[in-house]
Amino acid sequence: MIRPKFPVNPLPTGLVIPLDQPTTAVEPHTSAAPACGCHHAPVQPTSRVQLPAVRLTPAGLVAAVAGGAGLVLVVGAVLVSMLLAVAITGASVAVCAVVLRSLLNGQNHR
Repeated sequence: MIRPKFPVNPLPTGLVIPLDQPTTAVEPHTSAAPACGCHHAPVQPTSRVQLPAVRLTPAGLVAAVAGGAGLVLVVGAVLVSMLLAVAITGASVAVCAVVLRSLLNGQNHR
């Protein structure tokens, strides 16, 4: 289990040689399995149960549409507010950079 298995045929000849060689001969089973001594009930083939399709009432359909629209509006509002926060931060950093540049340039001219 811990030892690695090395390939038998390292050259690419196109022949496929399995890495695990069976040590014993495998014989196919030709006889049926012996019956056990206990008494089991015969297995009845079960028919496939057809589940009913999902049916929405008009009120349920309106609720699903309203819920989906509300979800879209909430997600949109969150994304727009995040974009607005990034834009405000960028503008404030730009204003700070302009003010610092004017202050530093004003000291050099005096």
